[in-house]
Amino acid sequence: MSSKTILTFILFLFLLMPVKVCLPQKTDPTETEISQSDETDPTDKKADKKNKKVVEINERFFISMGIDIAAMILIIFLVYYPNYKKFDYIFTFIIFNLVIFLLTFVLKYVKLSMGAAFGLFAVFSMLRYRTAGISMKDMTYLFIFIAMGLVGAIQLEYQQLGVIYIVILAATFLLDGDFLFKREVCKTILYENIEMIKPENHEALLEDLKKRTGLNIHRIAIGRIDFLKDMARVKIYYYEKNSVL
Repeated sequence: MSSKTILTFILFLFLLMPVKVCLPQKTDPTETEISQSDETDPTDKKADKKNKKVVEINERFFISMGIDIAAMILIIFLVYYPNYKKFDYIFTFIIFNLVIFLLTFVLKYVKLSMGAAFGLFAVFSMLRYRTAGISMKDMTYLFIFIAMGLVGAIQLEYQQLGVIYIVILAATFLLDGDFLFKREVCKTILYENIEMIKPENHEALLEDLKKRTGLNIHRIAIGRIDFLKDMARVKIYYYEKNSVL
């Protein structure tokens, strides 16, 4: 975009702005007295104070944010990273949590109009992650951190906030920490012996995959089949060795 186009657009915006011209007028002394009395009316001052909502960043704000960040770090480094060994989404989890926390905190003091609300919704609609390979577990953790940021920004009592975070941490640790359920792992491999994918050769295919991979595979699923290359995509499912049940 050229500089002339930008200048033209700025001038056009200035032309659209309403201009008020104040002309000197003769006023009666009684009118001036009434106007002065209206300006000093205490009720108007109280109304102005009510309309002016200031965002208060105090000690409670920092303590709530600290509790939120501490709970998030515990979930990431005690449950998520030990189980999946992935750093790809940690940055996304932290930033989403902090942004939702700050946005919810600010929106408590700001009254949005319908146009601003729809505009904000449109901005979030455009910020889509086009990572087709994201798993359901990663989406679940992302939702957990978004909910934690939302709850933390409400500024509940410290005991209530701690209880909510402890419940989230305990549920995540028990359900995804190999204490109540076996953690099943899924991998996709390319299999070249296409004759073995027939239903009658299911047991033989399972034994062949166990020998080749060295994994205790308990079930498989046949995906895409390419007869030109004599290859097929096979999903193998197995339990990790550190599973309790």
